[in-house]
Amino acid sequence: MGLTSKAMGKNIFKNFYKDNESDIVVALLGNPNVGKSTIFNNMTGMNEHTGNWTGKTVEYASSKYTYNEEDFVLVDLPGTYSLIPTSKEEEVTRDFIAFNNPLVTVVVVDACSLERNLSLLIQAREISNNVILCINLMDEAKKKKIEIDLDILEKELNVPIVTTSIDNKNGIEKLKNKIYKCAFENNDIVPLNVSDNIRNYVDNIDEYLKTVINYKNTKWLSLMLLCDDSIKESIHTYLNYDVECDKYLVDLIKKAKENVIDISKTIAKRYFLEATRIFIKSVTFIELDYTKKDEKIDKFLTSKKTGMLVMILLFSLIFFITIKGANLPSELLSKFLFGVEKYIKFILRLLSIPPIIINALIDGVYKTLAWVISVMLPPMAIFFPLFALLEDSGYLPRISFNMDKLFQKCGTSGKQSLTMCMGCGCNACGVMGARIISNKKERLIAILTNVFMPCNGRFPTLITLIIIFITSNSIFSSLTLMVLIIISVFTTLLISKILSKLLNNKDKQTFILELPPYRKPSIIKTIIRSFLDKTLAVLKRAIIISIPMGLLIWVLSNTYINDIAIIKILSQFLDPFAKIFGLDGVILLSFILGFPANEIVLPIAIMIYQGNSSLTSLDINSLNFLLIENGWNYITAICTMIFCLMHFPCGTTVLTIKKETGSVWYTLLSVVIPTLVGLILCFLIKTILLLII
Repeated sequence: MGLTSKAMGKNIFKNFYKDNESDIVVALLGNPNVGKSTIFNNMTGMNEHTGNWTGKTVEYASSKYTYNEEDFVLVDLPGTYSLIPTSKEEEVTRDFIAFNNPLVTVVVVDACSLERNLSLLIQAREISNNVILCINLMDEAKKKKIEIDLDILEKELNVPIVTTSIDNKNGIEKLKNKIYKCAFENNDIVPLNVSDNIRNYVDNIDEYLKTVINYKNTKWLSLMLLCDDSIKESIHTYLNYDVECDKYLVDLIKKAKENVIDISKTIAKRYFLEATRIFIKSVTFIELDYTKKDEKIDKFLTSKKTGMLVMILLFSLIFFITIKGANLPSELLSKFLFGVEKYIKFILRLLSIPPIIINALIDGVYKTLAWVISVMLPPMAIFFPLFALLEDSGYLPRISFNMDKLFQKCGTSGKQSLTMCMGCGCNACGVMGARIISNKKERLIAILTNVFMPCNGRFPTLITLIIIFITSNSIFSSLTLMVLIIISVFTTLLISKILSKLLNNKDKQTFILELPPYRKPSIIKTIIRSFLDKTLAVLKRAIIISIPMGLLIWVLSNTYINDIAIIKILSQFLDPFAKIFGLDGVILLSFILGFPANEIVLPIAIMIYQGNSSLTSLDINSLNFLLIENGWNYITAICTMIFCLMHFPCGTTVLTIKKETGSVWYTLLSVVIPTLVGLILCFLIKTILLLII
């Protein structure tokens, strides 16, 4: 679902997992990086991907569990620091709590950061009458010698408290029991204690709202109308009442804002002071320098002198391991998949299936799938877990911190660096990740430029061409790949700068990034979850898309006009145009036919060069000979790699962009911009290299 007016309306939550009206809906609320998703997984048995960095959850997740013969629907909401939102994701969270009536709201907090986290609980008490405080990461608090007096805390907050530990699942059963009990209670809403002058205006608005709308908590709604303009749209969406059309109500709000300076800041300060008061009474630090170790590491990993260098070397190491480790598994998998082809054919013949259908299924669909799986699966199975380990350790937010200033200079949000990290795995994920950017223009820039980051589908082509034409040494090939990624990053920055100027983005927002503590990742769990959540998910997408494309490729290569295959005719037609940019017609057509999935670009090129009617597997040496035989040189290879980096996004990403922007025009721009940049760069590189050589 995208951040369009349609997608963000009241229908956004219709998909959450509620089969019966008797199902008890429980909202899981909390700051980013407090372990909400892990608690969600432990309670429901789902494998929602979790990560040790701020803003990881960009969509809500829901699942059912049963406790004491009652069915519960647990909804994991996007992480938020406040219910006075600053982004669309935070609006989603606020609106679910306020307008979708969860019977119980569980506020998850970090035991090591109670002072910051408690503000959200205080806000939740104003909306929901059944609130539970779940203090997570108690094991980490114990290690850091942070003592929490639960009795004092429970008395001050007037809500039930449950403690949990992220690693050993302590407290999950107690939490389920507490939710069960709370679901059948009806506790009082705890309003914020505001100053008399604000209270008078709130009371006046509240008194009037009770006469025009049907809502359980008009007191809170009255306060929000003074603090947050976005609540007006939500009232219109969920309560079918247009605040802006009510002159009397508008005048009441206007009068209050004229007479009380900075109401929103005043209210936010009240939340903070109340949280601080309770924190001081209930929390004791035995060791005041418990963050000293993290600070020492950060001085090295985030410093101006070493931060960027460490980042480059670390990613180079990841690429080295991926390239080196994927070679043998990929070869073995390819031999196996192409080896069983004849047995599948034999079975189909026994079933008396017509030869033309067998050929279409085997030579078209199966061979395409075999190539995609053998090329994609091994590097993904290595890259994604390694990337996930970095994520769980807490290092990824440090990358964003290191790159923040670069993005700020380009007139965009520092959060864009987070979306770029997501784009390294899958551009569609990176586009969806742009939801964490609240400024509309900055979010649009992040969406339009995310495709410049090479996704996992492009890595096989890049790695293969590097090994053949640049260097076969694993160390140098990984460094070469890193150079290409650096080019992608700087291209992203340049295009972002240009788009920022064209869009006249003056309303820039400060990027406040919370650096989570360093944590020892659960290696086995992380590898398994990454394989299931990312590797298999991306592979599934590629397989689904490859099936019809494999069939289309077979039709084009087996349909002849004047004894020439249509696919050959198309490549010859494109050849004069492609050569202007250092490519040829076969390469360009391969990218076009590879629109559903970047993984099949190189196999299509091989098939056309060989004049085959289906995709075939080639070893590196045979592929090297084939490419050189068809006119490839260093210029062709470099231009192809550049165009692989910068061309139109895959079909899945295009559809995602359309959903996120709600605009055909912006979707078209997302296709045109990278393709145009790629062709221009290819032309310049070809021209320069020809002059030099």
